[in-house]
Amino acid sequence: MPFSIRPYRRFPVQCAVTYNARSFLKLPLAYCSAFWLLITLLVLSSGPAYAEWVLVHKGKDGMTVYVNPDTIRRKVEMVTIWVLIDYKTAETTVDNQSYLSTKGKDEYDCDGERGRTLTFTDFFDHMGNGKVVYSDSSEGKWQPVQPDSIGQTLWKVACSKK
Repeated sequence: MPFSIRPYRRFPVQCAVTYNARSFLKLPLAYCSAFWLLITLLVLSSGPAYAEWVLVHKGKDGMTVYVNPDTIRRKVEMVTIWVLIDYKTAETTVDNQSYLSTKGKDEYDCDGERGRTLTFTDFFDHMGNGKVVYSDSSEGKWQPVQPDSIGQTLWKVACSKK
């Protein structure tokens, strides 16, 4: 007795949809556009980690000072700004640990021409990278801005933005 195997279906299913990839591959413009869009997005999203830092001073001794203009906050005549100092050669902390960069938050009195450090952190590597070597969050004392100094350069940058 011959028999036949029939698939058992509880619900009748109509399978009128077929997949055909050839129609898309016949459109090379769409394929290339999608590929180049992906490449462009990948390139644009991979910027350096220190892209926000803007150079404001480069000393003969190799010390380079950067500021982040996006962090300038003004309250009447008082301005705060984040500063990054990058050293060419290693500096040493109080406990003789070496560091190559310092990030700090400074405050400037635009009318009184004075400034102080609010907080700073020393880092083992350049551009604020590497392990934290030393950190201090105590507000420094107000100091007058000295002419032709890095402090005056930072004061001008901080107080010029309105």
